Amino acid sequence: MLADLSLDLASSVMLDARNTFGTVVMMRPPLLALFILMVFAAAAPAGTIIHAGRFIDGRNDEPRGKTSIFIDEGRITQVVDGFSDPKPGDRVIKLVDCTVMPGLMDMHTHLQSQHSKDSYTERFFMDQADYALRSTVYARKTLLAGFTTVRDLGDNGVNSISLRKAIGEGWVPGPRIFTSGKSLATTGGHADPTNSLRGDYRRDAGPLEGVINGPDDARKAVRQRYKEGTDLIKLTATGGVLSLATNGQNPQFTDEELRAVVETAHDYGMIVAVHAHGAEGMKRAVLAGVDSIEHGTFITDEIIGLMKERGTYYVPTLLAGEWVASKAKEPGYFPEVVRPKAASIGPLAGEAFRKAHTAGVKIAFGTDTGVSPHGDNAREFELMVAGGMPPMRAIQAATRTAAQLLKIEDRLGTIEPKKIADIVAVEGDPLKDIKAMKNVVFVMKQGEVFKTP
Repeated sequence: MLADLSLDLASSVMLDARNTFGTVVMMRPPLLALFILMVFAAAAPAGTIIHAGRFIDGRNDEPRGKTSIFIDEGRITQVVDGFSDPKPGDRVIKLVDCTVMPGLMDMHTHLQSQHSKDSYTERFFMDQADYALRSTVYARKTLLAGFTTVRDLGDNGVNSISLRKAIGEGWVPGPRIFTSGKSLATTGGHADPTNSLRGDYRRDAGPLEGVINGPDDARKAVRQRYKEGTDLIKLTATGGVLSLATNGQNPQFTDEELRAVVETAHDYGMIVAVHAHGAEGMKRAVLAGVDSIEHGTFITDEIIGLMKERGTYYVPTLLAGEWVASKAKEPGYFPEVVRPKAASIGPLAGEAFRKAHTAGVKIAFGTDTGVSPHGDNAREFELMVAGGMPPMRAIQAATRTAAQLLKIEDRLGTIEPKKIADIVAVEGDPLKDIKAMKNVVFVMKQGEVFKTP
């Protein structure tokens, strides 16, 4: 087709062009056709070929050996066995001693913050710009740890939306973000931003700040998140571990409120992620039709059955449970109202995961990072495998299954032709030693390389 076009052009024009020395030359049709072909060939962008020594595609349960992955304009174009020879101009990335796999996804992060002894007071000393600038550091750490896509589940309602834009525009490096913005809570609930403040700060927050009381408030809060530009909804169906409240298990939404949130969110094409520790709040949320349960500490056989029946995903966040349990041993680290909740959560989280995995609940990878330090997300793989999940299944939980939860499996989650080129590599074989997932040596996001061996 290109040759035909060039000959058509050549048949009717004479080209006055300058050669490499600046001399004007006249070209007759055959030479003109050749010249146009050369120009087009020179302008064509070179492709990229990754030579993977060991290959996990995210879909199949068995790895492959030597594999070549072809990438062009940010998309995967071909995956073939063996090491293919490049065409002139192609870039070859040799990962022959590595395990190559799809970009990892963490379904529960908080890029705005990272827990410390100052977490309960820093809001009085930090401006929004401070949070925004700090979050870029956390975003970069997350990307370089191999996580090219994350869900950000709860911040001040502004930061993650702006961070998503900054990363999308290429202003700062970071993972692809799907954000809930401000989490939804009831008055005094886990995500009520006025909890435990002194009287003149303890205002009656409303739907604008994500605090709802009744179905009408619930609908308004969801619509407000949509107005702000969030991708999904996060609500806190029970009390929490780190909130300044005595009860981390009690249900905090009525059935009517939950149904109003879920129905409205689904009307707007948004999925609903639910923080839940206690059984009753968890059960109400599943029955209301939420898309995922986060934490699930006191999960029961009845709830497991309901989740399987309704296709509800489970995001275990084992790393957060381990981290808060370890910090609870440090005197003075947590406020005393938090410390007993934190001390008990680790072992319970592990048992909940074992029950859900054994029963066959759909599990997507998520860490609650921001509780634990950013960049350490891969520790979750070790905890999942220790809980009985095979290494390949744990990797799939952070690739294909996570993409299915986000409803983006047509674009991401596996390494196949036409998919976006999010690709990472680790040293060693994670199927033999899952700790290898911590050794990320290569990160590509949408065809752009951010980390090389």
